[in-house]
Amino acid sequence: MPSKELLSNTTVFTLAFTSGFIIMSIELLGGRILAPYFGSSIYVWGSVITVFMVALSVGYLTGGQLSLHQPRLAKYGFFFLAAAITAVPTILFGEAMMDWVFLRIEDPRYGSLVAASMLFFIPTVILGMIAPYSVRLLVRETHYSGKVAGGLYFVSTLGSALGTLLTSFYLVLLFEINEILITMASVLILCFFIALISDRTLTPDDHK
Repeated sequence: MPSKELLSNTTVFTLAFTSGFIIMSIELLGGRILAPYFGSSIYVWGSVITVFMVALSVGYLTGGQLSLHQPRLAKYGFFFLAAAITAVPTILFGEAMMDWVFLRIEDPRYGSLVAASMLFFIPTVILGMIAPYSVRLLVRETHYSGKVAGGLYFVSTLGSALGTLLTSFYLVLLFEINEILITMASVLILCFFIALISDRTLTPDDHK
């Protein structure tokens, strides 16, 4: 495999793994964030899971459409930057947003659903765009598209599993929620720069 192709593939797999890790980490933190206001019942977790699943489905669809238009690592990196930026309101104003919802919607089912949507929907949509765009960056021959997609989702889901374990077993015990979120946003920004730098090492002829 040519060195530039190896660099591109390694970058995509690494960043896809990272996005999978962060998605599940934030989803778990979502339950912790909502708990002081709406409890930690099945209603709350049902709301969090629903918001993330709907947001990811929208992201998958959107990312697939965007991947049709001259996919490049530089454009790919902007997904990570956008996810980090859209997570900032949750970090800075999450408590105020939760107060606003809590005072207006008493039912924990609908209150948690609205709150989870306000806090996590947009960042999760953007994170969802990463997977289909990753597949497009990796596929160079349609004959191998299924194998490539399988490998990509294996890596991404492995990242999600690790994110679930580390966040639930260690991170929430060692750090404040906002500290974890800030770290996740910082990692996303780092991913943006990694994609940008990797893209600049490739010649225009290497891009599809």
